Amino acid sequence: MRIVIIGAGPAGLYLAYLLKRRRADADVRVLEQNSADATFGFGVVFSDRALDFLREDDPQTHAAIVPHMESWHDIVIAHRGERIAIDGVGFAAIGRLRLLQLLQERARSVGVEPEYRRPVKSLDELGEADLIVGADGVNSLVRRLLVGEFGTSIRPLTNRFAWFGTTKPFDTLTQTFIQTDFGAFNAHHYRYTPDLSTFIVEVDQLTFERSGLARMDDAAARQLCERVFAGPLDGHRLISNNSIWRQFPVVHNEKWSTGNCVLIGDALHTAHFSIGSGTRLAMEDAIALENALAANAGDVGAALRAYETARRPVLEKLVAGANGSAVWYEHFAEHMRLAPLDFAMSYVTRSGRVDIERLRKQSPRFVRRFEERHASPG
Repeated sequence: MRIVIIGAGPAGLYLAYLLKRRRADADVRVLEQNSADATFGFGVVFSDRALDFLREDDPQTHAAIVPHMESWHDIVIAHRGERIAIDGVGFAAIGRLRLLQLLQERARSVGVEPEYRRPVKSLDELGEADLIVGADGVNSLVRRLLVGEFGTSIRPLTNRFAWFGTTKPFDTLTQTFIQTDFGAFNAHHYRYTPDLSTFIVEVDQLTFERSGLARMDDAAARQLCERVFAGPLDGHRLISNNSIWRQFPVVHNEKWSTGNCVLIGDALHTAHFSIGSGTRLAMEDAIALENALAANAGDVGAALRAYETARRPVLEKLVAGANGSAVWYEHFAEHMRLAPLDFAMSYVTRSGRVDIERLRKQSPRFVRRFEERHASPG
């Protein structure tokens, strides 16, 4: 079987490893237009149990990744000078480049050598292939070349965000909300190594225009954000890495495959970065596709249908939660009118998947504090 995977991100690399691990005689190629050490952004975050899917089926990969992760058990909402801890909401993070290096090593361990600096302009140049996998991200070439067949829609959100790093190591994942003369700013920040953190700055469209960010170069925009978030940064600087201001694209495809071509990861769907599930979903797509190919050996068409049938209901539920979170962030400036505890409650229930009863079990200290505040006179 000859399989060509376009894109050497987490989805493409992990799929290549899984395919070759099960089928040593398969011809598996991974083509990536960038170099092996090219990555955009800084750390990636997982929910506390997001790697559990690896523990039983792939303990070697689980063991390779986990020692390089930073983890914590609470998150913090900082609003109006008050810090609200929400217990029981654990996350773990790892540097994106480090994760890619680990997955490159896993692919090489089964005999797959990714081909870097290998841009693809047409699917015709790939030659005969039983399966072509578009694991090439939000701007997927595979999807763009077959956009009509996939039934693709891409809807940009209105907020703008830029992905920075910083040398300030934060104790926990923190959401800092600050009102300025220009408008509302939000930062998502968390450490991904003992001495480095991701620092994503987000603003609504009105703040983007009023602040002048729309007209600033990289250095000026970074300096403005350092002034706005001088408190949490505590003297540390922001670090740029292609830290352009962008709008989050909500990607949806009516069909997941056409002919011998199939999509996985961000090429297929996006999940707003506020829920920390994008990389996990991409790797789970790879698992689902590989399982479908194994269960339908010799029949690629049946395998692709089985992949979508099994994976779509699970994915759509998770993406619906991510979209609910994205909608909350599109209006975060309005939510900031709430008092800190009410604001934190609005935040933690934003996806529509967490109600107060579930929250009592998950975050008892936070709920107790919330209910005591509301039970107090005044």
